[in-house]
Amino acid sequence: MSDMLEGGCACGAVRYRLNSAPMFVNCCHCRDCQRQTGSGFVINALIETAQILLLAAQPESVPVPTDSGRPHDVYRCSNCRTAVWSDYGRRPGLRFVRAGTLDRPDALRPDAHIFVRSKLPWVGLPDNVPAFDVYYDMKSLWPAESLERRRALLG
Repeated sequence: MSDMLEGGCACGAVRYRLNSAPMFVNCCHCRDCQRQTGSGFVINALIETAQILLLAAQPESVPVPTDSGRPHDVYRCSNCRTAVWSDYGRRPGLRFVRAGTLDRPDALRPDAHIFVRSKLPWVGLPDNVPAFDVYYDMKSLWPAESLERRRALLG
């Protein structure tokens, strides 16, 4: 990432900047993500919360039910209700930024497709991006620098 990425909600009340490149970018095809986005998948950029600079308005945390029962909080604009990022598992130091809320959503390409077992049948996947029925082994897929960032954050 050569420059800082900025994004925000549909109405412009919430604005943010990513102060570093994400650790990893997942394209998730699970049923939870399909249900929560009203789409076939979501593209999540995993990044430290401290690397997200709020430029305008704090999004509101909204707990949502999941098929797994694990906690999942979606952060939404309190005006237009756009989901700008998520916290999976109540880990306050880590966010899953919804790449579709970036001003340039094409700036981040998925590093992996996950939960493709529930991928919609008419969605095609690129041959050059790893795809997994459920999830993957982070140690074998994530770059060493990203693993170190995650280790520093979560222990």
